Amino acid sequence: MAATLAYRKLDWTGIVLAAVLTLVIVLPLVVVGTWAFTNVWRYPSVIPQEFGLRFWNQTLARADVWSSISMSLTLSFTVTALSAAICLPAAYAFARLDFPGRNLLFFSFLAGHAFPKFGLLVAIAGIFLQLNLIGTFWGVVLIQLVGTLLFMIWIPVAAFQAVDRRMEEAARDVGASPFRVFWSITLPQAGPTIAAAILLSFVGTFYETEGAWLIGAPQVRTLPVLMISFINNQPVIQYGAVLSVLLWVPSFIALLFARKVVNSGSFARGFGG
Repeated sequence: MAATLAYRKLDWTGIVLAAVLTLVIVLPLVVVGTWAFTNVWRYPSVIPQEFGLRFWNQTLARADVWSSISMSLTLSFTVTALSAAICLPAAYAFARLDFPGRNLLFFSFLAGHAFPKFGLLVAIAGIFLQLNLIGTFWGVVLIQLVGTLLFMIWIPVAAFQAVDRRMEEAARDVGASPFRVFWSITLPQAGPTIAAAILLSFVGTFYETEGAWLIGAPQVRTLPVLMISFINNQPVIQYGAVLSVLLWVPSFIALLFARKVVNSGSFARGFGG
């Protein structure tokens, strides 16, 4: 009986903690989403006096908004493509080959996430200043490329390690070439997990703010950087709220496609690789 009461108490504690956590996470999103579709909301009113799309029209009519969207998409596609070209062969080598320093090199890709990011960016900015990369497109590409290593190395390693080796060996036994084995056996099995890693890298690059601001400003302005500028400098809060809602779209799409991979433990298996 005492054990049952203790279990019920623990159960209610978990429910309360989950409710508080949900409130902390969801409430700011609800407030920002409400501001984005509000024309008039004055204190002390709890709900807006007037809903509408006036500020959507005004925000999307600005040339700097479309320029920042174009810049963010261009950066995201460029960084993701370069990251895939560089990291996927490396991930395959980490998953299938045994070479001196493999584990040390493998875990070194996590080093960039083990230290305060902004301090690391300041140090890199000093190097980029000497190379004339500050305020350039390719300077931002290089700094954002570093941020994709976690997704584009660890997750694909787990994907390649999870491939059924017996199917590969059977294909080689009947005369299939290494390329044919990779294309017909390895890639179809590892492909969904790799696709999720690429998508997460794309979205992470799209949202990246510190590097784009520190390395790219003022010439390179991405959508998150513009949103921060709106929030800090615009007297009307709706401009920043509209851009915030626009920024939710990529993450929502990424979660829809990547949730099965994350739930399946592929990311965790990457850390165990």
